[in-house]
Amino acid sequence: MSDLATVMSDFALPRGVLDRALRRVTALWRAAPEPENGVEAFSAAMRGCLEARGGEVSARARAAGLAQAYLEANEAGRLDFLRALAGFDSDPEAVRAAYERVAAATGIAERAAAKARLRRALEPPRTRLLTQFAAIPDGVKFAVDLRADLLARMAGEPMLEALEADLKALLAAWFDVGFLELRRIDWSSPAALLEKLVEYEAVHRIRTWRDLKNRLDSDRRCYAFFHPRMPAEPLIFVEVALTQGMADKVQPLLDEKAPVLDPAAADTAIFYSINNCQRGLDGISFGNFLIKRVVTELSVAFPGLKAFATLSPIPGFRRWLDDRIAAEDATLLTDDEALALREAAPADPALPAPGSNGTAREETPAQTLARLIARRSLARQEAVARLLDPVLARLCARYLLAESSRNGRRARDPVAHFHLSNGARVERINPGGDRSEKGWRESAGLMVNYRYDPARIEDYHEEYAGEGRRAASSGVRRLARGFV
Repeated sequence: MSDLATVMSDFALPRGVLDRALRRVTALWRAAPEPENGVEAFSAAMRGCLEARGGEVSARARAAGLAQAYLEANEAGRLDFLRALAGFDSDPEAVRAAYERVAAATGIAERAAAKARLRRALEPPRTRLLTQFAAIPDGVKFAVDLRADLLARMAGEPMLEALEADLKALLAAWFDVGFLELRRIDWSSPAALLEKLVEYEAVHRIRTWRDLKNRLDSDRRCYAFFHPRMPAEPLIFVEVALTQGMADKVQPLLDEKAPVLDPAAADTAIFYSINNCQRGLDGISFGNFLIKRVVTELSVAFPGLKAFATLSPIPGFRRWLDDRIAAEDATLLTDDEALALREAAPADPALPAPGSNGTAREETPAQTLARLIARRSLARQEAVARLLDPVLARLCARYLLAESSRNGRRARDPVAHFHLSNGARVERINPGGDRSEKGWRESAGLMVNYRYDPARIEDYHEEYAGEGRRAASSGVRRLARGFV
């Protein structure tokens, strides 16, 4: 679709007239005076937008002035703006009257007409204001950023929460996957776009331009979704390494000195970093479509690819494990495992056991585990790692396959939930997969491969979404035996 503004704002201007109108609004945006701070001042300006005096161009100019006022306001002024906008709610008397007409309607046609009037009465005027913002230059990005601000400010204010729900519904429609464009990003992409990759990369931070160039080399691919009204802003992007075999460690993938593989020789595509870029689009999911589209693109470009998998962090594992240790969970370690670990890494006899009252006594199995994972250097010693890694892999399999969020069906780990709901299966758990400080702090150094099998994606998705069943390889299921 060449111009989503026409669809979104219910305008029907000819293309040339619309272009001239948008150019005029851009100039008016720069010149528009800022309304005085205060809920009442903003409310008065918003009423002017809703009354639409002076025609379409004037209405857009007023919306542009309001948007500019918000962008230039201080923290208190922005909160006033949001409260003023939230105040344009549905008229309760109009809603009540429309509902009574529905209840009183007798025939099919009369009831259909009454329900249509009820729907119009339920739509709050603030929705029309938000739609006007979307029609001005950079207005879609303004609406996205507005919701990001709302998410940070709305706690405890029901009217702001209602405004956020309205805005989320609008953005979900505007950012339907059918409107999005998949683009490959490479080293020849505009510098401003490459800078955004550096800014938005949150999984494995990009440290230098050389690091970025390595991630865009010939044996790498980076794809992103873009919206036609935000052509320079990635919405979500994925970084892919073309490899031989399924990668089990992330540091070699990030090594700038590693040899470059001939892409034609690759048999596996590893998705090693997926990043949402726009906070204002939280909860509006298109990541599953991104992965499926990229799998299709890569399959066509490289027929030799036989496997598509992630190398993913497990951001909630260490927090869960620390909680289980604090609860002295007796299922974490067997007595034999605890004894072997104590022999490989004895506790300092001059120090009391963790959690004791100051007198020396033997550690509990949970305390032994706590001591080892508290010191990364100790846990990485070869003799200790040989014993500890299988324990951590087993506990991680339990965490991924058996531990649930509050609703009892969704995987507790957010990354696991993302991939399982997209139709992947838990393929392999990799101790030592991320040897960085962040990797140890979040997941005790473990990473996991989620595999996307094009022939089973829909089946796995349906099983997880409908029954809460988590697809996993037989090896991972064996690790979690007794808990799944």
